[in-house]
Amino acid sequence: MSQTYQPKKRKRARAHGFLVRSRTKTGTKVLQRRRRKGRAKLSV
Repeated sequence: MSQTYQPKKRKRARAHGFLVRSRTKTGTKVLQRRRRKGRAKLSV
């Protein structure tokens, strides 16, 4: 079998990064939830 996950830092950041999260209403909610929970890393 071939390896299916070919990680790329730029693509990951563009999809799930902090800036992308802060742009949308739901993304901001995600950040708020993670802050409330006390996550060390809020996003990628």
